Amino acid sequence: MDDAVHPFRALLGAERWSALPAAVRARFRRRIAAGACVTYVGEVSECRMSRLGWLLANLARLVGAPLPLHRDTGVPACVTVTEDIAGGGQFWTRQYGRRDGFPQVIFSAKRFTGPTGIEEYLGLGLGVALRLAAEDGVLWFLSDHYFLRFGRLRLRFPRWLAPGRLAVGHVDCGGGRFAFTLDLIHPIAGELIHQLAVFDDPEQDA
Repeated sequence: MDDAVHPFRALLGAERWSALPAAVRARFRRRIAAGACVTYVGEVSECRMSRLGWLLANLARLVGAPLPLHRDTGVPACVTVTEDIAGGGQFWTRQYGRRDGFPQVIFSAKRFTGPTGIEEYLGLGLGVALRLAAEDGVLWFLSDHYFLRFGRLRLRFPRWLAPGRLAVGHVDCGGGRFAFTLDLIHPIAGELIHQLAVFDDPEQDA
């Protein structure tokens, strides 16, 4: 896809997009053909969660468990990305290993729609509107607000009911490797969940 019309570049702005490392830009403008997928394999390096964070993550099982459920590190991680043809975005499937039992699998869809231009759907109508930011070579997906959708009806969560500020960072590590960081921070309770996983990019490795 032409860099000038790519949705990530359009949302971030030409200047901030150009300031990102070339590997990050290549990764996010990569077009996945229909019926194909890209798989990133790596390892969970860090994971912390407070008691409140653990409780929230387990309550979120009701909508497909979109948050880490355990603190295991040194376990395998796998992310698979496919095109969402109908929704005009991408399906993301994340698999995190556990030291005991089956791995946790998380499904979500990123779509270029809504008031901020990009949203992530988590399950049972729950979604989060995102804002893109770039700082020191890191591409950030930052929560703007959470919402529930029932058909055409969209209900926005009031800030006092939101679980906290979600920040997902994409950090290029060089040599065909990158890290995803996830932080959920509540304005009163502080850090609820922190996770960092490092992956290999098969196309850059090649």
